[in-house]
Amino acid sequence: MDRMVRHALVLANSPLSDARMASPHTPAQPQVTRLADAFERSVTALFTAEFQRIFRVIHRLSGDADAASDIVQDAFVRLYGRGALPDAPVAWLVTVALNLWRNQRSNEARRTDLLHRRFGAASDTTDAAPGADAAIVAEESIRQVRRTLARLSVQQAELLLLSVEGYSYREMSLALGIRETSVGSLLLRARVAFRQHHEAPHDAS
Repeated sequence: MDRMVRHALVLANSPLSDARMASPHTPAQPQVTRLADAFERSVTALFTAEFQRIFRVIHRLSGDADAASDIVQDAFVRLYGRGALPDAPVAWLVTVALNLWRNQRSNEARRTDLLHRRFGAASDTTDAAPGADAAIVAEESIRQVRRTLARLSVQQAELLLLSVEGYSYREMSLALGIRETSVGSLLLRARVAFRQHHEAPHDAS
């Protein structure tokens, strides 16, 4: 289903919308309606402006487009569920999306570890789909970047991806819980680490 359609359905089925329709206090309705409409417009504007940026960050971390889309949509649903915007809504959305991804990764790691202990490591080999050489090279490049990101600390990987998407130092500091004055030096170290790991020979496994 199209993301915008799903978003519209979420808004239409939200408790806030139901409350507006069912509220018996008619005299207060104009003010309540104006506030709710303003909030919905703000959330919709944020969705339009920020969804793709946050999606790209989570997609590059997870390597799973569907999971990334679900995570970012969940972050927006939680924002809508607050009923009011936080002080720094963009940083708030990034924080929630990153936390959801970390939780998902942790859960998947536990499930994978359990399967490996019970049944042994599964084979990683897959049949390569036919395609042009350029597409194969591009796919391998993407895999190499993700392998490099996996070798960095979580904070370093997240800093690099947020920086690539143009987030400000303040937004990165709020999203990752670090001092704004430390972002520059941490980002520099992350870039150096990425370059070192990316240029180093990768294990065949």
